[in-house]
Amino acid sequence: MTPSNYILEQAEERQELLTSLHHVITGNDGSIVPGVESMMGKQMILYKERGYMKYGLSAVKAYMSLHCMPIYMNPVLHARYAALLPDAKFQKGCINFTSSGEIPLDIISALITDCSVISIADMLENRKRK
Repeated sequence: MTPSNYILEQAEERQELLTSLHHVITGNDGSIVPGVESMMGKQMILYKERGYMKYGLSAVKAYMSLHCMPIYMNPVLHARYAALLPDAKFQKGCINFTSSGEIPLDIISALITDCSVISIADMLENRKRK
């Protein structure tokens, strides 16, 4: 299944936002390759850097989620965007939302741009060496 197919399988009212988020992620981080895979028992779009998940985009019954490993590993970045996106629900490494009003695309674009310079692959590979 392709990311486009995944999005088309979601509720019609979510498709435009998920498509926009997909384009923001792929347009602002050239280090990733998108694909649909299973994570946490659910299918979602995973954006991988050298085989390591960097972002994930999912839609479940009650909400949608942007999984973002760079904010999981960077408390300063996490705090900055939690303050900029007060209507979204932040967890350690993901942002849950129900509508575009909770995650304005200009702020998400800035988030992905900030995250694009963080190499999750390098961090994880260096951790394995220690």
